[in-house]
Amino acid sequence: MNATTVALPRTTSFGATFRAYVSLTKPWIVVLLLVTTVPAMVLAAGGWPSTWLVLATLIGGSLSAGGANAVNCWYDRDIDAQMRRTRHRPLVTGAVHPAGALAFGVGLGVFAFLWLASTTNVLAAVLAAMGYLFYVFVYTVWLKRRTPQNIVIGGAAGAFPPLVGWAAVTGGLDWPALLLFAVVFLWTPPHFWALALKLRDDYEAVRVPMLPVVAGEPTTRRQILAYSIATVAVSLLLVPVGGAGWFYAATAAVAGAWLVWQAFRLWHWPARTSPLALYKYSLLYIAILFGGLAVDVFVA
Repeated sequence: MNATTVALPRTTSFGATFRAYVSLTKPWIVVLLLVTTVPAMVLAAGGWPSTWLVLATLIGGSLSAGGANAVNCWYDRDIDAQMRRTRHRPLVTGAVHPAGALAFGVGLGVFAFLWLASTTNVLAAVLAAMGYLFYVFVYTVWLKRRTPQNIVIGGAAGAFPPLVGWAAVTGGLDWPALLLFAVVFLWTPPHFWALALKLRDDYEAVRVPMLPVVAGEPTTRRQILAYSIATVAVSLLLVPVGGAGWFYAATAAVAGAWLVWQAFRLWHWPARTSPLALYKYSLLYIAILFGGLAVDVFVA
């Protein structure tokens, strides 16, 4: 890895340094992961679990995901310096020292494991640690710079939160939890590839083999449509297999139909359709889907 960064004046105020370290955790990504945790807990409990258990799980999950993101920023600081979207990250600007960022990321991961093991159960802690290690070593270190399948395989890291939430409640894993894992796993490629279509030139410049760079935009758009259809199909399996009810079924069908329509438009009319529209809706889709699952439990 080339550790080249842009050397700018170091920030010295405590507030600015604190904000820089927080930004290493990529808070918006952490929020997205937590959106998939709580509904899994509600489904596992058949209602609202204890508030303390929910808070403990969210704290541990946030620390684990944030730690993995911080290590990702540390490892990718060389290419972050060359990409327009990431050139203002703290490790690029010099607001955070690389050694501090690495220690911060590793420390969060270790503390998250100990926290979850002591406040929820060991299985939940192990699953969170697996997600952390998968994101750091499988996606960031091994796959990202080597294969266009990086986001397909590596995206599994972001699918661990529903498993963590389910395990925190039940102490085990069941088919509904595995289906929720599969939904997030299949949703990740179309979500990220839509953004990658917009940032294709950036990825090409730093030689990261994202699918639009390696296979071209038409192939990427077809893959986005295929994975969107697969995502919706698996989400509907939660009704016959996972015990979800009519409210979730209706929510998943309507939100899923719009996801597929957006993906179809991007594939069929690329000149008239912005990939950012699909990217933004995919964020809303996953929130609607999991939110509908949580509401369904109380409606039922």
